[in-house]
Amino acid sequence: MKKILIIEDNKEIRENIAEILELDGYETIQAGNGKEGVQKALEEMPDLIVCDIMMPELDGYGVLHILAKKEETASIPFIFLTAKAERSDVRKGMKLGADDYLTKPFEDTELLDAIEIRFKKAEVLKKNYNGSTEGFNEFIKDAKDLHDLSHLHADKKPRPYKKKHDIYREGEYANYMYFVASGKVKSIRTNEDGKELITGIYTEGDFFGYEALLESKEHADSAETMEKSEIVFIPAEEFYELIYTNREVSKKFIEMLSNKVSEKESKLLNLAYNSVRQRTAEALITVSEKFNPDNVESFELSVSRDDLANIVGTATESVIRVISDLKEEGILETRSGKIVILRKDKLQQIQRWHFAK
Repeated sequence: MKKILIIEDNKEIRENIAEILELDGYETIQAGNGKEGVQKALEEMPDLIVCDIMMPELDGYGVLHILAKKEETASIPFIFLTAKAERSDVRKGMKLGADDYLTKPFEDTELLDAIEIRFKKAEVLKKNYNGSTEGFNEFIKDAKDLHDLSHLHADKKPRPYKKKHDIYREGEYANYMYFVASGKVKSIRTNEDGKELITGIYTEGDFFGYEALLESKEHADSAETMEKSEIVFIPAEEFYELIYTNREVSKKFIEMLSNKVSEKESKLLNLAYNSVRQRTAEALITVSEKFNPDNVESFELSVSRDDLANIVGTATESVIRVISDLKEEGILETRSGKIVILRKDKLQQIQRWHFAK
């Protein structure tokens, strides 16, 4: 049973709302002012909050401000009730993070419909979308249906690319975010000496190229296919609509993107502090997980020594020496130039601990 907190200083209105909600199968909690409402929200952790704006001690804006700053209550759907319908009041409430706004007096069905819609939208946040074109299109469709994002286009068709084909180049202005429908893509950054560093590898279900869109500037790296691939283009205006139009959509979309940010932070730390041997072991593990997600035994990694060196951030000769050492230790072998990892557990040990060269 869903639990709804009603924060309203008018006892008659508060009890009437509670009666309507209970008749519709909801459990209710009541609070007669803003301070009491904040306390009960933290104690009871309701599934949704209905809150009046004009109240003594702490108004509805204050309640929302406090709860939105706390991690445990920030995602609770929040509906404002008010006798005022000024546009500035609506704008202020929505800016603070309110999900909906009902003007008194309202019909019973208006309240129930607003609550039902909020719960449907909250379900999207809990939904896990698989890392495929179908999963992405399902997310776009849900966003359109639940949040009136009329300009988003579901059923996007991927564009085919051959191996070693540019998607975008360093210095180009960002007009799209990209989604890998199939194949593999690498992002590359070049230093002043022309040396390349692979900053990311993207496989089916991954997004890339969005950092420049978030900052509204040119791409700081280039993107190139590593094999025959299919890429979905998401125009900038649709990306911004996903991010900025609705709190639930932006939260879910950022969740879909955020794992790449943590990966890049980890990579930068490893470049700074880990040995070439450690970084090579980590690069082999990373490539293996990208190329062989099902962990098939004796899987041959089709990655060039140059690409591997660009991931590690060192000279190709150094990577070749490490691979030779790992072959002698029985951790991997090579077949027609391709790498086969025999002891992933040993690579993980090398990744965690520093070994002298």
